[in-house]
Amino acid sequence: MAVVVETIQNLLIRIDKVTKDFTGSFGSLTNEELNRKPNPQTWSAAQIIDHIIKVNESYYPVIDSVRKGTYKLPFISKFGFMVSFFGTIILNGVQPDSKRKVKTFPIWEPASSDIPAGITERFTKHQEELKALINNSADLIEKGTIISSPANKNIVYKLETAFEIIAAHEQRHYKQAVDVMGRLNNNVLANNKK
Repeated sequence: MAVVVETIQNLLIRIDKVTKDFTGSFGSLTNEELNRKPNPQTWSAAQIIDHIIKVNESYYPVIDSVRKGTYKLPFISKFGFMVSFFGTIILNGVQPDSKRKVKTFPIWEPASSDIPAGITERFTKHQEELKALINNSADLIEKGTIISSPANKNIVYKLETAFEIIAAHEQRHYKQAVDVMGRLNNNVLANNKK
């Protein structure tokens, strides 16, 4: 159990850091600023935050169903090498330093229109809920609980890996949001020089 406690503490530290990073970088921006995009194909900072919340919350019913004993895993979950394979592939794909672009699943797409005001406050509240969920999942992590991705039932990995994926995914998207705001600021500077 000591290893599980250490794993959870590490996850909570990472989640606290990314929360602080987001609120520090975007908490003082207006809703209009958060919803601006460098181009129509790029997500705004608000959409990125909305996407993170959607991804994380999609795991809530999965974990709830595991707790209730009603969760059904696909046959592929019986093969440990497949569980490890999928977990490693997904975790590597969402690392903050990964240069590979990843298309998100439709269930995780952010709203296409402007995100309503208060997204950074909702994100902060959401992060506290996420931390509580991780803390309350120590027994499931200890048992080596396997789950499916909320986006695809046949992509299976351990719950511990799911939390690692969530933490890395948040860090990756923080970098993306900073990049979006930087591109917007460069566009403003370039336009002012004309």
